[in-house]
Amino acid sequence: METLLAHAQGLVYTLLDLMPSHYQRDSLQALLGLFLQAQGHPLPQQCKTKSASALSRFLNVYPWSTRRLIRSTRSFVLQQILSQPRIGRRPILQVIIDLTTLEKRGKFKLLDGLVRVFHSKRGLHLVVMYLVVGQWRVPWNFRVYRGKNHSSPAQLGLRLVQSLPSLLSQHFQLMILVDTAFGSAEFLHGIRKLKYHAIAGVRCDRKLQDGRNVKQLCRRGQQVRLVKLKFPVSLSWYYLKRDDGRLEKRFVLSTKPLKASTINYWGKKRWQIEGWFKTAKHRFGLDQFGQGTLLGVYRWLVLSLLAYLLAHWAYLSTASTDSPDWGKAAQLALEALLPQLVVLLLLLESKRLTPLARSLGFDIQITCCKI
Repeated sequence: METLLAHAQGLVYTLLDLMPSHYQRDSLQALLGLFLQAQGHPLPQQCKTKSASALSRFLNVYPWSTRRLIRSTRSFVLQQILSQPRIGRRPILQVIIDLTTLEKRGKFKLLDGLVRVFHSKRGLHLVVMYLVVGQWRVPWNFRVYRGKNHSSPAQLGLRLVQSLPSLLSQHFQLMILVDTAFGSAEFLHGIRKLKYHAIAGVRCDRKLQDGRNVKQLCRRGQQVRLVKLKFPVSLSWYYLKRDDGRLEKRFVLSTKPLKASTINYWGKKRWQIEGWFKTAKHRFGLDQFGQGTLLGVYRWLVLSLLAYLLAHWAYLSTASTDSPDWGKAAQLALEALLPQLVVLLLLLESKRLTPLARSLGFDIQITCCKI
């Protein structure tokens, strides 16, 4: 799997070349190094190679193209995913869409009211599209939910699906997996119009056209007609074990006629994104932005997701079948993809510790070896 790390190294070099000056290249490396510490608190003031003010200007002021960085990253991701060998029928690409809140306190006056309360949580609310195929886990795109009188989470989710590259639908069978909040008639009609299939959560009190509620059904896998839907759906349910050990009955529908066991299988797959949300926040600082501008926050989110992607590629390069140790994966990515930054940090730490070492009778000397 060395070629995967080489591919990741090519991506890092490409992104560094997009920076208009060497100062900004250094800032990009410094920020990626902070995120790849994978401690969940990549705060600019903790950076040892650049000042917090320099990183703030890089995020909020300097005119480098965030869009080109995103396009380059997606191009590398597509190239790698599509290059995987395929045997038999087209593999299934899981497109998981969900909403998460990046909880924040304090005032963010320049964010145009984007930090708001939704479902009793105050913060920035993101609708995220997450792709899963084989061992690959890719946060592909996101939109910010702006609250009432703006596009609903379901409408934002449908736009995310519409923005998927046609190459993915040509190479894979797409299965759209969403929670109850995205199971609206508008969303399901839109997915059907795109000729995709969806597995969506359903409220237990959702009405059938015959007047009954979903919770009154007694046979899993049967086809039913929901109010406001122009086509029948297959409906089933499963029991989800919560953190407190309690079993919660979850209803789920399929726009494609499937057996109850198959519907339940795909319905449970949607929960993969919840584990990724925890990883992105607790390891890669997705929710730790403190920038006062919309551009700064946007760039922070993009770089956090980029750091996760690099660590994920590093994990895949080990060919391990164990659950990822994100600390080790991030350290591997840091050492393999940003070796100069690692050495610079080592030199700075050695310089800082030299007085202490001498007081104990040790002398630290660093020599440059020509290769």
